[in-house]
Amino acid sequence: MHKHRPKERPFAGSLIVSGRNAVLASIEAGNARHLFLSPKRKGDPIIKLAEEHGVDYGYLDEAKLGDLAETGSHQGLVCVVNAIPTYSLEGLLRKIGEKKDPLLFLLDGIEDPVNLGSLLRSADALGIDGFILKERGQSPLTKTVAKVSTGAFNYVPLCLVSNLSMAIKELKENGYWLVATDGKAKLEYDEIDYSGKMAIVIGSEGFGISRLVKENCDYLVKIPMKGHVNSLNAAVAGALFMAVASLKRKTHRR
Repeated sequence: MHKHRPKERPFAGSLIVSGRNAVLASIEAGNARHLFLSPKRKGDPIIKLAEEHGVDYGYLDEAKLGDLAETGSHQGLVCVVNAIPTYSLEGLLRKIGEKKDPLLFLLDGIEDPVNLGSLLRSADALGIDGFILKERGQSPLTKTVAKVSTGAFNYVPLCLVSNLSMAIKELKENGYWLVATDGKAKLEYDEIDYSGKMAIVIGSEGFGISRLVKENCDYLVKIPMKGHVNSLNAAVAGALFMAVASLKRKTHRR
């Protein structure tokens, strides 16, 4: 049994995830390093899964699990996982190079880790091929991101770049069409052709998409607002774009 570590940096080069779904996904993805369980979880089927994947496990009381997870909603399961892996843009394009008509999302300054985790969860569910994020001015890849994603961070490739406009230029050179969200755009988000290689830009919660990024995109589109509010949460807007893009691409392939 590992000795309990201080919670500031429990395990170097790792993240702590908690909750059944996030822990289960991390073990199944081969990304888990050590599993901690509440003594009440003795006999839990997740132990057999951990053994099958060569993951060490041990027991901690509820208080120590809460300290390690820094949350009381750990469901008696806390897992040490490898830090969220990231790619260079070249590495991401190589990884998805064999896919037909990849669909990527660029995030221009998403600062809330809950929004980032929610976007990752939606991306995994809807078959998005990867995210491109800024190295600075963006939510770091924390355990909050990992937990909210319910393990999707294990499956959605993430790329960090220093400059989104330069990344867009490189994507265009590789045959991608770029779409940016803009509440003042004339086209609505379901009025464009989503076939082919495509990357969709989602802006920050407070400032939207930066001017230079917009100017480098091929299309500006909006989600029509029919109620009394004039904007959507970034994670919700992103999920709507993922859904309509996936639906239209599915229809196009028929």
